[in-house]
Amino acid sequence: MSLLRALLIAGAMALPASLPTGLSVALAATPPGVLVVAQNIDDIVAIDPAQSFEYSSGEYVAQVYDRLIQYDAEDTSKLVGALASDWTIDEAAKTITFTLRKGVTFHSGNPLRPEDVLYSFKRVVALNKVPSFILTQLGWTPETIDAMVTADGPDKVVVRYTGDFSSGFALNALAARPGSIVDAKTVQQHEVNGDFGNGWLNANSAGTGAFKLRTYRPGDILVLDANPAYFRGAPIMKQVLIRHVAEAATQQLLLKSGDVDMAKNLTPDQIAGLGASAKVVAYPQASVHFLSFNQKTAALTPPAVWEAARYLVDYEGMTSTFLKGQMQVYQSFNPKGFPGALEATPYHYDVEKAKKILAEAGIKTPIKVTLDVINSSPFTDIAQSLQASFAKAGIEFDILPGTGSQVITKYRARAHQAMLLYWGPDFMDPHSNAQAFAFNDNNADDHYQSTTTWRNAWKVPPELNAETKAALAEPDPARRNALYVDLQAKVQAQSPIVVMFQAESQIAMNPKVTGYVNGALSDFVFYRLVDKK
Repeated sequence: MSLLRALLIAGAMALPASLPTGLSVALAATPPGVLVVAQNIDDIVAIDPAQSFEYSSGEYVAQVYDRLIQYDAEDTSKLVGALASDWTIDEAAKTITFTLRKGVTFHSGNPLRPEDVLYSFKRVVALNKVPSFILTQLGWTPETIDAMVTADGPDKVVVRYTGDFSSGFALNALAARPGSIVDAKTVQQHEVNGDFGNGWLNANSAGTGAFKLRTYRPGDILVLDANPAYFRGAPIMKQVLIRHVAEAATQQLLLKSGDVDMAKNLTPDQIAGLGASAKVVAYPQASVHFLSFNQKTAALTPPAVWEAARYLVDYEGMTSTFLKGQMQVYQSFNPKGFPGALEATPYHYDVEKAKKILAEAGIKTPIKVTLDVINSSPFTDIAQSLQASFAKAGIEFDILPGTGSQVITKYRARAHQAMLLYWGPDFMDPHSNAQAFAFNDNNADDHYQSTTTWRNAWKVPPELNAETKAALAEPDPARRNALYVDLQAKVQAQSPIVVMFQAESQIAMNPKVTGYVNGALSDFVFYRLVDKK
């Protein structure tokens, strides 16, 4: 009996009787038409695109649903038309008119209509689940949504928005996960007590995507069947089977034995132990890891301390050892893979230069500072490296480990001195992180803001606040991206927040697997182009 058969045999009896023969074969070995993935998927809370906000559910939504415009598998850095074939923008009127793509059908066979778009956006706003803020920031409310999103004939949808932002920001919001379009006719048939079909969509699918849901059992299995009528062309794989395998060691065994095609949660040690049995590809992820200094701590307010800190991080020393395969050196707040990302890494480990900067500024050492850190690897390992390297220049960290909730609660209360944490954008728009790292126009204690700037009590210079607002409002994509690059350069050069690393994900797979796409966000994971020749 194969390893995968041992894992699946108990659950296989509960799968639908109509499950294709390909799956039964997959219990012994992975057949040519089925991609078998071992992955920890117990983070999934919901698979309804109006509610989904977890990593694994984001991957699911990307396979099953489409948006009017989206970042697609062929190039995850480029916004392209999906269910909309084209669109026109009226910046002055804050209006975008979309023309729906002809010939698109839902998995049910129902044709795509403007009414499906209106219903999809209305249910996100009405349900008011976690990701709804991405669309409601366009000025949409339950009271206004019917007037702000309207149909114009049989193939056009007019979207209106309000706020001090350009159409570029609005388009990126519409391209985010809650912008997914559902089959209104099908979902309405399954509404219960005004839930807009939320209960049903958390166990079924009603999309246009490259795959459709066959089976979902929480914390157990996801089975996706190819959509042969997909408007960009049918997927090569006839089926994707994602099995919940919590233990990374078990994932490694399954991959080495040939029982799965892909293992998604291996540790660096397990990756190293694969040898020639698998290929490993590293994909940059959207979260950036940083060291920050609370400006309520007087010893951490001089800009010379901020500058010296940038030369006291042993970037290469960490990424070449215990962070290998987990993070890469990165020093800007917008992650690689995002529009307007600044990929320059001008700082390196140089203790003597740091000492000179402190001495020339008249900074007296030693400086004794507490450093809060999440009490788990690799955070504690990073903290210990920082403790050792900063001490060489007279900055002494007293490490205070705590649970994730303890550390973040302290951070939100501005009760820390130095903090080691990470940050990820809510959706694919450069403003998401720019607001967090380059904007703070009210530093008062009673004006809470969910940003790194406010949480570190950094009163951002007025010119940076103004430039952040200007970038948000800039309608020209190239000029907008240039403004964000400039913002990052300024924050990179002088701020109490030292960005050090960008996370990366290492995916191990059978050497025959090609075409897998894994972008910076889980929304940009695609199986549509996968082949196993």
